[in-house]
Amino acid sequence: MFAVLKTGGKQYKVQSGDLLRVEKLAADAGEKVQFNEILMLGGDSPVVGAPLVDGAAVQAEVIDQVKGDKVINFVKRRRKHGSQRTRGHRQKLTLLRVTEILDKGADKTGVKAAIGAGSVAGVAVAAAEAKKPAKAKPAAKAKPAAKTKAEAPAGSDDLKKLSGVGPALEKKLVEAGVTTFAQIAAWTEADVAEMDEKLSFKGRIEREGWVEQAKDLTKG
Repeated sequence: MFAVLKTGGKQYKVQSGDLLRVEKLAADAGEKVQFNEILMLGGDSPVVGAPLVDGAAVQAEVIDQVKGDKVINFVKRRRKHGSQRTRGHRQKLTLLRVTEILDKGADKTGVKAAIGAGSVAGVAVAAAEAKKPAKAKPAAKAKPAAKTKAEAPAGSDDLKKLSGVGPALEKKLVEAGVTTFAQIAAWTEADVAEMDEKLSFKGRIEREGWVEQAKDLTKG
């Protein structure tokens, strides 16, 4: 018996015992998860969903959280002041072993549903875990309010002088440990790519020319 399941925007044909790599799931190694979006069941009497097969599911055990092969993205702009950028990406994946294919009764198994780590539901699950109440502790004397993580330390530069940087982007940079123009001026292409991906700037650093601006501001 085989099944065609849907997860992470992709479809997979699986049988019991198969090893499968899917888009990262919100689950730890050793956990059992259940895929409820089943498009088809194959065997002696194939069943095609409309669009899903009612009551069907595929259960699997999480083996590990892994990364896919590196994908290189190269962009070159042919202009008078053109630029080029090389960026690598490795997709986060979850390695599974299919343990069972159910043709009915999926809603009564009690097995945790497979949820994508980047999905709205996955983020909600992670947030719920983080908000679990901790054990009560005895009351302590009030302490002076500490500086918030995003508050720039003494001696920091006004990063809002960079093109396109407002309070929100400045806060992101400070949280990442970037507080001076000298730091930005010293960035290599690899540093720019890493920071761009880490803070989800989507090419803003290169597009706005922060490195060159930082060099000029450092000179005064």
